[in-house]
Amino acid sequence: MFFEYRKFADRFWTWRDYEIGYCAEGLDENLDKPAIVLIHGFGASVGHWRKNIPVLAQKFRVYAIDLIGFGSSAQPKPSELAYTFETWGQQVADFVNEVVGDRAILVGNSIGAVVAMQSAIYAPELIFKTVLINCSLRLLQEQNQLDMPWFKRVGVKAVQNILGNRVIAKLFFDQVRNRRSVKQILSQAYFHKEAVTEELVDILIQPAQNPNAVDVFMAFVRYSQGPRPEDLLAILPCDAIVLWGDRDPWEPIELGRKSFTKFACVKEFIDIPYAGHCPQDEVPEIVNNILLKLL
Repeated sequence: MFFEYRKFADRFWTWRDYEIGYCAEGLDENLDKPAIVLIHGFGASVGHWRKNIPVLAQKFRVYAIDLIGFGSSAQPKPSELAYTFETWGQQVADFVNEVVGDRAILVGNSIGAVVAMQSAIYAPELIFKTVLINCSLRLLQEQNQLDMPWFKRVGVKAVQNILGNRVIAKLFFDQVRNRRSVKQILSQAYFHKEAVTEELVDILIQPAQNPNAVDVFMAFVRYSQGPRPEDLLAILPCDAIVLWGDRDPWEPIELGRKSFTKFACVKEFIDIPYAGHCPQDEVPEIVNNILLKLL
């Protein structure tokens, strides 16, 4: 039986005529405290923050939002809405303005960290700090592809072109969105294998069953445009704090350290030992303590 992830996204907000799921805790208890908005990574949802929200809500007003195309939010076809960092960045900026109604700290994991920076650039008067957890390095972004050997560039483009065929993309996606494949992918990303629970698999797999989920998948895997994190850090109008699981197989910590620490806006770069790509879920007690002390 699928885990009911909507119990996490128990509130809804209309953005550009689309339904957006989110959750909020600690609002009444922390009226005079800062607001935090948590932004998930690719394929995830507010449920990926289920181990963090109750702890952070003891001291902050905490919101977590499902990016459009993911979780409990609407999944319009790409012909209706472009799945880009510009779109998600504007979505989060509008959320802070219309729902939070106050200045906020944005905390993002993976592509959610890129979204956080894009939002801060769009709404500098609303975002006064960003926390980037294992930020996506966007190694397949078109400028980064130029650094690849020619045969790798050709291979990437070939795969992206093949996945532009919806029939082929659906066959591939059907193989990816089953329980066994999701567990295998999570076991690659997570250093702590015991954190790959049935609950976590259900949180990720249920939205992938929606009719337009394959179209969202196709749009993103073929998306090589948009900003690199370095491009955003160069113009980020607020401070950034970087947290990084040191066993991340997808976004190597040394590449992140080399790229990020040269920017003045990066005030701290904190290694999280023995953690993979999603330390907020793998070692939540460590991440929660860091956030409570820093924020």
